[in-house]
Amino acid sequence: MLTVVTDDNAHADMAAGLDEIVREGARRMLAAALETEVAGYIEALVGELDDEGHRLVVRNGHAETRTITTAAGGIEIEAPRVDDRRVDDETGQRCRFRSAIVPPWCRKSPKVAEVLPLMYLHGMSSGDFAPALEEFFGSAAGLSASVITRLTKQWQADQRDFAERRLDDRDYVYIWADGIHFNVRLEEARLCALVVVGVRADGTKELVAITDGHRESTDSWADLLRDLKCRGMGAPMVAVGDGALGFWAALRTVWPETTEARCWVHKVANCLNALPKSVQPTAKRMLGEIRDAEDREHAVRAIDAFAGEFAVKWPKAVAKIVDDAVPLLAFYDFPAEHWIHLRTTNPIESTFATVRLRTKVTKGPGSRAAGLAMAFKLIEAAEQRWRSVNAPHLVALVRAGAKFDKGVIVERPNEQNQEAAA
Repeated sequence: MLTVVTDDNAHADMAAGLDEIVREGARRMLAAALETEVAGYIEALVGELDDEGHRLVVRNGHAETRTITTAAGGIEIEAPRVDDRRVDDETGQRCRFRSAIVPPWCRKSPKVAEVLPLMYLHGMSSGDFAPALEEFFGSAAGLSASVITRLTKQWQADQRDFAERRLDDRDYVYIWADGIHFNVRLEEARLCALVVVGVRADGTKELVAITDGHRESTDSWADLLRDLKCRGMGAPMVAVGDGALGFWAALRTVWPETTEARCWVHKVANCLNALPKSVQPTAKRMLGEIRDAEDREHAVRAIDAFAGEFAVKWPKAVAKIVDDAVPLLAFYDFPAEHWIHLRTTNPIESTFATVRLRTKVTKGPGSRAAGLAMAFKLIEAAEQRWRSVNAPHLVALVRAGAKFDKGVIVERPNEQNQEAAA
C-alpha cells in the first residue's frame, strides 16, 4: 500500500514561500505601474519648455521607501518622483505630480480600509484590530483604534447627508417600518432608531430613512413621514409594520390612502405570549394555518377555528388576531409572489441583528449620534446584498392600480364587477 507522509514543517515553509512570491509579484507589478504612470505624465508634457528650451517636466529619482499595507500583505515601494517646474497661471503655485495609483498620503489600500469598519460593525473591538490583522497583513501600520474614531465621524456626516437627500426621483410602492432599540453607553435613555425600507417600482429594496425617534411615538413617526413627504416621496401602496400604534396613527395622518399590513412575526410572538406554554404549540400551528392559507376565505375560516379553540379561556390572545384581522390579511389583495414579503418586516429585523451583536460587544455606542451612524452604515452595507422581491415586474402593476384576486391579476376588473352586479 502506498503511504503519503506529511511534513508539517515543509507545509509551513511552502506557505511562507508562497506568501513571499505573492508579495514580490505584487511589488513588481506595482512598481511597473508607477513607472508607467510617471512615464505617461512626462510624455504628455514633453512640449513644455522654458525660455532656454529646457524641459519643464522631467524625472527626479525616487522617493524614500515606504510600506503599503495591502490584501497581499505589506509591500515596500519606491515611488518615482517628478520635477515639475511649471507654474499654475491662476494660483501662481508650482504644479505637482500626484500619483493616482498610490497618493502621497496612502499607507494602506482601499480594500484594507474597508476591512476596518466592517470588523468594527460586526462586533470586533477596535483595540483588537492591530493584533488580529498584523499577522495577516505583515504590519500593524494604519490599523489603530484612532482610525475607527475618524471613521465614525465620517459616518455621522454621511448619515446627515442621507437624511437630507431629495426623493423626487424614486417611487416606493411597498415600505417596511420598524423601531430598533439599543443601548447608548454614555446615556441612560436607549436609542430608538426609526427605520423605513422601501421597494421601488423595479422591485429593488432600498433604505428609505433612518432617524432617532422617541420610543416609537406617534409624533416621532409623524415627523419622519412628513419629512419624507416634504422631500418628494409619494404615498406607498402598502406599509408593513408591527402593532406599534405610533406608526399607524402617523401613517393615517400623512398618507391615509396607504394600505396597512401587520407583521405576522411580531403578531404571532405577541399572541403566544398571552397564552400558557402548554397550549402554545397548538396555537402556533393554528396561527401558521391562518398566515399560510391559500386565500382570504380560507384564512378567515382558520381565524374562526382559532377563536373557537381559545376564545373562552384566553380572550385577550384571540383578540390580538381577531381585532387586527383586516391588516393581517391585507397581503391577499396583492400578487401571490409578494405575499412572503408583505407578511413580515424581516428586511429590517434580519439586518439589525448585526446591530445588536455590535452593541452587545461594545456595551452600546458612546452617543446617540454615533449609534445612529453605526446603524446607518450597517444597513447601508447590508443593502448591497439585498435581492429584489419575487416577480419584480409585478411591482409596477401594483403601482398602476392593477387588481388581484387570490394573488392572480384580474385583467378586466370592471367587466367582472358588472357581471357580479347583474
